[in-house]
Amino acid sequence: MFGNQLEYSMRAREFVNEGTEAKLSKRKRFATRGLNLISDGDHWNSDYTLNRVMMAVASTDGTFVPKMDDLSWSGKWKTAQPYTEEEQNMLKMAYKAAGAKWRDLNHGDLRSQEPPGSVNSQSPVMSFKGYPR
Repeated sequence: MFGNQLEYSMRAREFVNEGTEAKLSKRKRFATRGLNLISDGDHWNSDYTLNRVMMAVASTDGTFVPKMDDLSWSGKWKTAQPYTEEEQNMLKMAYKAAGAKWRDLNHGDLRSQEPPGSVNSQSPVMSFKGYPR
C-alpha cells in the first residue's frame, strides 16, 4: 500500500509544480490583465500599505488624489485590547517573551467610560403627540 502511494506521489511531481519561480514568465504576465506590485517604502508592513491603498482607491475616480492620512491612529502597529488586569498582565509577559515593542495608550486604565457630553440625555426622536382629530 505504501509503495503505491509513493509511486503516485512521485508521478504527481511530473505535472504538478508546487514551487514558485523567482521571475514572472512572459507567458504568465501576458495572460494577466493589469498587474501591480505594492509595498511600502521601507518594506516594513506591506499588508497595511495595501489596506490604505485600497481605501484610497475607493475614494477616487482616478482623476484626483484623495485626501486621507497615510497612517491611521494605530499606524503600522497591531492592537490588543485586554478587558481585565489579568489579561493586561498576560500581554506584558508575552511582550517580554517575544521581545515585542508595545505602548499602553490608556496608561493602565482599563475602565470603559463614556466621554463627557457624549451621552444624550434626551431622545433625538420627537415624542408622539397623539393622532389628529
